[in-house]
Amino acid sequence: MAKEIDRQRARGALAVIKQHPGMVLFAVSPVLLVVGLVWWLLGAGWAMALLVAALVGGGVAVLRTRG
Repeated sequence: MAKEIDRQRARGALAVIKQHPGMVLFAVSPVLLVVGLVWWLLGAGWAMALLVAALVGGGVAVLRTRG
């Protein structure tokens, strides 16, 4: 059974993103930098694959810490 984020936590996370977009950008900047570097060196396909892998890995990490 998949664990779901409750509505209150989801609203809280969205509120943080809306109020502090600079903080969110700072938090994800290392991933964006690596994706940009991979795009420049290897091409767009590899960069997109890396971005998808980072999103999936981040989702798995969030779900594991909640369990």
